[in-house]
Amino acid sequence: MLVNWRGKERYLWLIVPFLVLTVRGADWPQWRGPERNGHAGANEQAIGELPSDSKTVWKVITGPGLASPVVQGKVLIQFDAVDGKETLHALERATGKEIWRTPIDQTFHDMQGPDGPRCTPMIDGDRVYAVSCRGQLQCLSLKDGHPIWETNYTDFGAVFIGEKGNAPGASRHGNNGTPLIVGDRLYACAGGTNGAGVVCFNKFTGAVLWKSQNDQAGFAPPVFAKLAGEQELLCFTAEGLIGLRPDNGQLEWRVPVKTAYSRHVVAPVWYDDVVVVSSHQAGMIATKITREGASYKAEQAWLKKDLAMNFSSPVSEANYLYGLGPRKNFICVEISTGKEMWSREGYVETSADRAYAGFLVIGEQVLCLTDGGMLVLFDANPKEFIEHGSVQVCGANWCNPAYSEGQLFLRDGNKKEGNLMCIDLKGKNHRK
Repeated sequence: MLVNWRGKERYLWLIVPFLVLTVRGADWPQWRGPERNGHAGANEQAIGELPSDSKTVWKVITGPGLASPVVQGKVLIQFDAVDGKETLHALERATGKEIWRTPIDQTFHDMQGPDGPRCTPMIDGDRVYAVSCRGQLQCLSLKDGHPIWETNYTDFGAVFIGEKGNAPGASRHGNNGTPLIVGDRLYACAGGTNGAGVVCFNKFTGAVLWKSQNDQAGFAPPVFAKLAGEQELLCFTAEGLIGLRPDNGQLEWRVPVKTAYSRHVVAPVWYDDVVVVSSHQAGMIATKITREGASYKAEQAWLKKDLAMNFSSPVSEANYLYGLGPRKNFICVEISTGKEMWSREGYVETSADRAYAGFLVIGEQVLCLTDGGMLVLFDANPKEFIEHGSVQVCGANWCNPAYSEGQLFLRDGNKKEGNLMCIDLKGKNHRK
């Protein structure tokens, strides 16, 4: 059921008027950055060398959760658990001071993660959007946190039962895949098996524009890609990888990927007409998309089981993918062929099955935050691994940090109270 909150009153802890800025090239308003591909804005200055004396500008205590922070203008949004509620917070970017907070849904508990949100919120203009583990989707005012509209994925036939039986994907461990906003539309992997596996909403009103497929949701977010000359909406669902027409949801092609519990987490990356996804059981899978007239064909370009990525999403720069391999190793893979260009171990220390790292591309370099809290900077160079510094900045985390104007925003403490912090990476070697 769609609920429109416009005009209704709701209690807020604190309302402080502030200027809502339009999205700039330096903003990081959603998971994995401005274009949802892990790349910083084109106008961001390269780091050059990672400063060993990186400065912590501010640090505040945060509740448990796996949602990453996002930044637009003078505002930072973070999502955590407070008093049994998944709660959205707006903070001053410069100081970390809270502006407002609004509860979204009750928390969810399982054996895999924290009692807190796992889906990164999004800022779009003067609004912010959030999805709870249980599938509660809300649109709120960025100015004061006042709800504008809301709905729930269960209204579309999605099932949420937690760790019971053989429940797959999001129905087992909660909704992780952040919806995608393009233009005036919001695309969500709702997971309904009655023709609403993917739902397209009007982002302003919450009105449903179309519904498509019967796929239960995995954990990966939807993304846009230009393949065979056309824009495609890519969704890595519990059933596999699908390509949909963004305007009406028509299925163009499908690549089945079946694994136990459908732990499909890794966001798709692509180059030319080749799309790459990965699952810890199925391996790294590349699909070549071609088109003849109105008909699409999806054919396997290559499959590398020895390069299987678990739940850390890679980044791509031109024809090369950079990410975390199955041996807790940084790897570079040629997208067109699947050739492993290089591998480097020794940075990620957690167990191989649970190892994680968040990757960002800044200019011609890759910045990585490991799950042990170490930052590593290296060249986006397929010929060899060249490091430009490493520094310990935080504790254990599964965070994809936000990067804006030489500052990194991140959180640690996955399963309990932790820290949200702003790290200054400009240093004396920051490239002008």
